[in-house]
Amino acid sequence: MIENIPPCPQCSGEYTYEMNNLVVCPACGHEWVPAADGAGAAAGAEAEERVIKDAVGNVLNDGDTVTVVKALKVKGNPSGIKAGTKVRNIRLVDGVDGHDIDCRIDGFGAMQLKSSVVKKA
Repeated sequence: MIENIPPCPQCSGEYTYEMNNLVVCPACGHEWVPAADGAGAAAGAEAEERVIKDAVGNVLNDGDTVTVVKALKVKGNPSGIKAGTKVRNIRLVDGVDGHDIDCRIDGFGAMQLKSSVVKKA
């Protein structure tokens, strides 16, 4: 909630009001994101512009097939995941500790991987 709502930048109208994340001028109908809420708007823009890249710089998307580029140890499994293992139908998530890929690997089940250890196939 903005304490001091700014006047309209187009018509200088003083009767502006807040609607969701925007400020609206009833006189001219102009809508804008207020500068006082710039931190919240920047966080929203960052979430929209978040691009996840693989180990070699290719942009990853939901549903892509990737290949593991380095051997990974898996807790509770003596063999781990070998380099060259293909992972199909990945899902990009906001994971914990940089694990931004949610996937299912044959023989291991569902797990999360870091984008830095995979390459787009």
